[in-house]
Amino acid sequence: MDSSLHRKENVNLQLLTYVCFTFVGYFIIGLSLSVLPIFISKNLGFSLLIAGLVISLQYVSTFFLRAYSGKVIDGKGPKPAVLFSMISFSLTGVFLILAYYFKLSPLISLSFLVITRLLTGCAEGMIGASPINWAMMAVGEKHTAKIISYNGVACYGALAIGASLGVTIEHEFGLYGIGILSIILGILGFLFAKTKENKTNTNPQEAQSFWKVLGKVAPFGVCLALGGIGFASISTFITLYYNHFHWNNGALCLSVFGGLFVAGRLVFSNVINNYGGIKVAIACLLVETIGLLFIAFAPNAQIALIGAGITGLGFSLIFPALGVMAIKSVSPSSQGSALAGYGLFIDISLGVAGPIIGSVADFFGMQFIFPFSAAMVFIGLGLAYFLKMKSAKH
Repeated sequence: MDSSLHRKENVNLQLLTYVCFTFVGYFIIGLSLSVLPIFISKNLGFSLLIAGLVISLQYVSTFFLRAYSGKVIDGKGPKPAVLFSMISFSLTGVFLILAYYFKLSPLISLSFLVITRLLTGCAEGMIGASPINWAMMAVGEKHTAKIISYNGVACYGALAIGASLGVTIEHEFGLYGIGILSIILGILGFLFAKTKENKTNTNPQEAQSFWKVLGKVAPFGVCLALGGIGFASISTFITLYYNHFHWNNGALCLSVFGGLFVAGRLVFSNVINNYGGIKVAIACLLVETIGLLFIAFAPNAQIALIGAGITGLGFSLIFPALGVMAIKSVSPSSQGSALAGYGLFIDISLGVAGPIIGSVADFFGMQFIFPFSAAMVFIGLGLAYFLKMKSAKH
């Protein structure tokens, strides 16, 4: 019994040494997530549509790097991908500082922010599946569900903490402070990754092409993408939404979202194995829809905060529930590409959501963005139910 407990603790500690790279990466992403839309619209004077487009550029470059990262992981191992991402994260800090110093020249400042977002996307594209695959190679595929769950906790926990801290840092030091911290964290992540042993695929000749793998994981990915719109609406526009209604501390919604997200991952960690991925995804999409409707019709900031928490709880298990199924749909030698391809769909979701939700806000009013987001997630719920019915027939 003691030996079994000791092995479990060792596995958990090992996992933490890999998912910490996810935490560092998404913490850096989170630092600027809440402040850039306001900086672009209020300080530089551009529209919400432009703000949404600039934020979404991150997901465009992430999209193109996913296929490359899957190829690197399956061929050379995850370590090179992690090292590349940490260098890119450090460079985002450099261009954030430049954007801050040229803030009195809006077009120049915006140009540096465009470069920042593209670099952030490159970094995210390389870090997305790398720690998961690295951990799977180190501790075994039997821990896949746990690895994906831990990685998600690191990802969204880091986003929530980073977003709240980013608002504080920006208030005290401007984008300069966020830039400096990004540079330091990227360098520390790079140095730690250098100390770890790389793991490589033992059967690279069996690996399928990325696009063939993408076709296999696509049904799960589309469902994930629709569920991701709820997260995108909160992460990108909640501070502006609060500002529109003259409510205080919109960034707290991201913290509450992240807190309930983490709680959902930890408390309900076994439900995927017990009930199956599709059933869990259906339940989660329903809860997420309800949470977004709470925000949409909230008469005050407190009710909106409750809605953010419900949304976080609903979104918590969507990625691992569908991700485990996506991984099982391919051979072990193609799992790097499977995770990279599956992750593409959340990138598409977040990339499309920025300009679309920004357009909804510009043309119909800020109050319509969360009813719109709830409708998109509800469509995802319908698709998940369709997939369940389809699988039941086979």
